[in-house]
Amino acid sequence: MSNVNTINKELLASVRLIAFDFDGVFTDNTVYVTQDGVESVRCWRSDGLGLARLRSIGVQAFIISTEANPVVTARAKKLKMPCKQGIEDKAEAILETCRELGIASEQTMFVGNDINDIPAFKSVGVPVAVADAYPEVYPHVIYRTEKLGGLGAVREVCDLIFHAKNGRPNEL
Repeated sequence: MSNVNTINKELLASVRLIAFDFDGVFTDNTVYVTQDGVESVRCWRSDGLGLARLRSIGVQAFIISTEANPVVTARAKKLKMPCKQGIEDKAEAILETCRELGIASEQTMFVGNDINDIPAFKSVGVPVAVADAYPEVYPHVIYRTEKLGGLGAVREVCDLIFHAKNGRPNEL
């Protein structure tokens, strides 16, 4: 597993598509439930700017989630990102998206945090886990973020790719 100082910048620069898990990546894995059963989550505001920077240089991104939840839809809409929910086989859904977009899986990054993400990690060229991912995923990723899920990990990944594609050093 690489650390922030040794991640391969050429590999980062090759990324054309990023698939993000939602719970534990865009969120800190906390869910608030009201007495009426309405769920809400806490997200990191700066993720939006990082994702906008990637769009500006042609990197595509989408959210892929096992759970189907209106809160995921709302956040994806706010971030102007496609979203696939209720996905049991994330690996197949990622590979299908690669085929649809004509992007090689080797040029695809998946960012996740839990054991149900292991097949997706194995399906892409750039598997990444958030800093507070479950230890069982560590052998399946080449990089762990310094930032925690829901607390800047998405922005960190966006910045790493943005700077790698622009030939500048990481500014973390």
